[in-house]
Amino acid sequence: MKLMERGGSIELTIASPRDENARTDRSEPAEPAGGTDVIWRVKIVEIRSTAMIVEQPAGFGSSFKLRPGVDLIGAMTIGQNRWMFLTRSIAGTGTGGAGANTLALELPRQVERCTRRSFFRTSTAALRLPQVRCWPLLSLTSVGPAEAANRALISDLVRSGSGPIVDDQADNSADSILLPEVGPAFRADLLNVSGGGLGVLVERQDQQAAQSRPFWWLRLDLRPQIPAPVAVTARLAHTHIDSSQNLYCGLAFEFPQSGEHRQFMIDLFSRYTDELQRRQIAASARTA
Repeated sequence: MKLMERGGSIELTIASPRDENARTDRSEPAEPAGGTDVIWRVKIVEIRSTAMIVEQPAGFGSSFKLRPGVDLIGAMTIGQNRWMFLTRSIAGTGTGGAGANTLALELPRQVERCTRRSFFRTSTAALRLPQVRCWPLLSLTSVGPAEAANRALISDLVRSGSGPIVDDQADNSADSILLPEVGPAFRADLLNVSGGGLGVLVERQDQQAAQSRPFWWLRLDLRPQIPAPVAVTARLAHTHIDSSQNLYCGLAFEFPQSGEHRQFMIDLFSRYTDELQRRQIAASARTA
């Protein structure tokens, strides 16, 4: 309740099927069977006796609807501590004009603090963060052709049904065509996505590169649901150093050339959330 009164947010991710065979330590929760976990940062709207009402997951100025009955992993950060819990979307929304863009969640039965060693793992849930390849952007006017090339690559792969490209292709294939004017690359972890931007974590050795330019060119790796890393421009909005001396960066999405790439990103993330929900339902049916 105090979190809501402060205008607070929680983080949500769609629970992926877990790979029980991949675990070497059976005291740890299983990892996702395939792909990674995108974490959505959503604002708490209302807390009732039977449900928590939050905003629908959103990005690029659009909401991504979650259907009732979807199993979710939630998290909240209070001070230096991070807490995770299991929940589920249920029928019903908030009240008033925002009702259509809100999501009702079961109240968690148990909330567990994550360990400092692994900020995204508890005894019942483990998250695998998407990787982001980042470049300081030297020229905003150079992103148009690179955006178009990225749209063409992903659209061709989706139409052909050939499956996701492999790692060396993702990093090296046609970089001279797919890149705008950029500086040297560095890597980050995608921590969360919100309506207007995203949060990433950059390791200590790359902090200087991360803060060298106000705009970044990003490739978000959401394979296999999206068959190739998806590229987008972002502006560095704020930073802070975390307890491990890594750099948290809050980024705002930018579409300097046209709205075409924004709509492309909305369509891709809609596809991504729909596919995760479909996989969860299919996995539940197999084990029923």
